[in-house]
Amino acid sequence: MTVINARINVAADGSISGRAPRDVPPGDHPVAITVPEPVVNERMPDDEAWDESDLPSHDMGPWPEGLSLRREDIYGDDGR
Repeated sequence: MTVINARINVAADGSISGRAPRDVPPGDHPVAITVPEPVVNERMPDDEAWDESDLPSHDMGPWPEGLSLRREDIYGDDGR
C-alpha cells in the first residue's frame, strides 16, 4: 500500500476537486478522507465581564522572616 498526501477541495454541492501526484496511475482508487475537527475558540464574549475574584486562590500564610528574592541570593555568586 502506498500513502499519497494531497489537498482536495470539497465544493458546497459535495463535489471533490484536486490533483494527484504524477506517480499515481489513472483509474479508480479507493480512498479515505480524514477531516480534522474544527478548533473551537473558547473565548468569552466581550460583553461578558469576569471578576478576578472568581479565580482560585490559596493562602500560604506570611512569607518567612528574612526571605530574600534577590538574584544573587537565589543563584549564588556565579549568577546561575
